Amino acid sequence: MGTAAGPRAGATLLVVAALATACTPPQLERAASRHTATRSPAQTATLQPTPKPSPTATLASPGFPPTSARARDQLAGLTVAWGENWQTYKRSAFGVGWSDDTDAPGGRNGCDTRDDVLRRDLKDLREGDRNPCVVLSGVLHDPYTGKELPYSYRRASQIQTDHVVALGAAWRAGAWAWTAQRRLTYANDLDVLLAADKETNQEKSSRTPDKWKPPRKEYWCEYGRRWTGIKAKYRLTVTAPEKLALQDLLATCG
Repeated sequence: MGTAAGPRAGATLLVVAALATACTPPQLERAASRHTATRSPAQTATLQPTPKPSPTATLASPGFPPTSARARDQLAGLTVAWGENWQTYKRSAFGVGWSDDTDAPGGRNGCDTRDDVLRRDLKDLREGDRNPCVVLSGVLHDPYTGKELPYSYRRASQIQTDHVVALGAAWRAGAWAWTAQRRLTYANDLDVLLAADKETNQEKSSRTPDKWKPPRKEYWCEYGRRWTGIKAKYRLTVTAPEKLALQDLLATCG
């Protein structure tokens, strides 16, 4: 009896497997809905539909970047310490690629993080008809250099998405101790990001303001406000030379 049941059971499993692989996505969703009660929250989350694109969602935190007066107060409250664990930094610690799955500004709006940045920072925008999240063309007035940089969806661009406080700099200033989700949020936070000239962004790399400042001095005030605001928002430390450089940047605000 036991030896006869084995082949029949195996044949049944093969039939079930074949049917499963033949299911279309709608069939899978209907089948999943009948068994949702038996699934874990993590399993159920994977079955949820992609958020409907809503590109009008807020693309900045209230009051960001801070005023120069607020930034000076924030800078005074930051912990001064030398960077740590620089040798353990890996880009993958902040997630692989862009993610909309965060609670940062622009998160969960159904749009790619980079598209959110382009829609916010470019002028003369032309957006997609079918997907308003997608930027088809526009022009960036680069904050770091003052250059006018054209953008086209179908062509190579001189525009990159810059983390103002670079991921490596954030890591040294305390992000090494964060959870993976907090690092993912940071990497996709629109307050942290700017569209910028590719060559200038690569020159900037992960340098702090004591080692790099925007070539365009007219932007020094806002750069200091943004940098300080990011450090305060995420409770990151500053080095002593970095703090002095930020004081100099904020002094240009008048």
